[in-house]
Amino acid sequence: MSAGRNEGLTVTLCRDLGEFAGLADEWDALYRRCRTATPFQSHAWLHSWWLSYGPAGRLRVMLARRGGRLIGAAALMLVHRPMPLLVPMGGAISDFFDVLVDEEESDGALVALERGLDRAARHAVIDLREVRPDASAQLLYERWAGACARLDDSTCMELPAEPIGTLLQRLPGSRAQRVRAKLRKIDALPVECRPVPALDVPGAVGRMLRLHELQWTGRGVNSEHLRPRFSAHLVRATRRMVRDGGAALTEFLLEGEVVAVNMSLQSGHLTGGYLYGAHPSLRERKVDVATMLLREVSQQAADTGRTVLSLLRGSEQYKNHWEPVPVVNQRLLMARPALDPLLRLRLSQLSARDVAAETVKTRFPAARDWHDRLTALPVIGR
Repeated sequence: MSAGRNEGLTVTLCRDLGEFAGLADEWDALYRRCRTATPFQSHAWLHSWWLSYGPAGRLRVMLARRGGRLIGAAALMLVHRPMPLLVPMGGAISDFFDVLVDEEESDGALVALERGLDRAARHAVIDLREVRPDASAQLLYERWAGACARLDDSTCMELPAEPIGTLLQRLPGSRAQRVRAKLRKIDALPVECRPVPALDVPGAVGRMLRLHELQWTGRGVNSEHLRPRFSAHLVRATRRMVRDGGAALTEFLLEGEVVAVNMSLQSGHLTGGYLYGAHPSLRERKVDVATMLLREVSQQAADTGRTVLSLLRGSEQYKNHWEPVPVVNQRLLMARPALDPLLRLRLSQLSARDVAAETVKTRFPAARDWHDRLTALPVIGR
């Protein structure tokens, strides 16, 4: 890139939570100008996550500006075990990572972010998990001049963002007929659904998590979903995101009682069904909860003009019924040339961990469906 095109380009490292909190407006403006951004790169999600999970003193947010205007950002944190690593904010409860890049300033933003990361990673390996194949972080990886490696990460399942009537056309005739019968049963009860406004988010999140615990009783619930820090994060983040159009909470009522609550997250092109809770009595009444939720989320996605309906991480059997397209997230590792041995050591650690995980899934087949959701959460406070 010519010197002229670098004019006015700066990169800084934000390590202060108060400073990061104050970035909300310009961060959200950049988020809207980044085509590849997912809900997990919104300021509401990241700032709330840090309040619940962020290790003190480990915040590392790269900020690229031209003439004072924010054109690029990478929300990272520093961990020290098993070695010094720069890893994404958001941790295991976030399904995607990406850097934010202004579509009209992509070259400058990538140049600045590369320079900043090179300085910030003087003694650490950059380890970016859950990067979508079309993410802006892939462009940063392609131009990285040091040591690097790319691995497969979680598999996500995706559908076109279309109403359920259109999605049914993807299915074989007999399967489509069974789904229509399930929908008629839901309507005959009848199950009603209502959107939750931002002011009512705390109560709805509480109901969702209680129902989520009930539905998983005796079946190995993800213990993180039961912790107060997770609930506090969802309340903070979702309240802002519902207000700004980045999330939707929907309650499902039967005979006046809330029997299910669903949370979907939304970005410019993507809607993802993130978490839900459903009362076990729905199963007893032969209600297909997955079909009920998918009808609502697919309609939300279609009504708001999104193009992708993501079922997020995991290839559970109930998702495969809809003939989704598997999309494999990637893990991007980068380091300075002098740290190539450290990067290779990191690769060997990951390989050993994958072998151990595969052994567990082979011996305990029931673990396979929910393995992606229950992969080890980062130890907070490292």
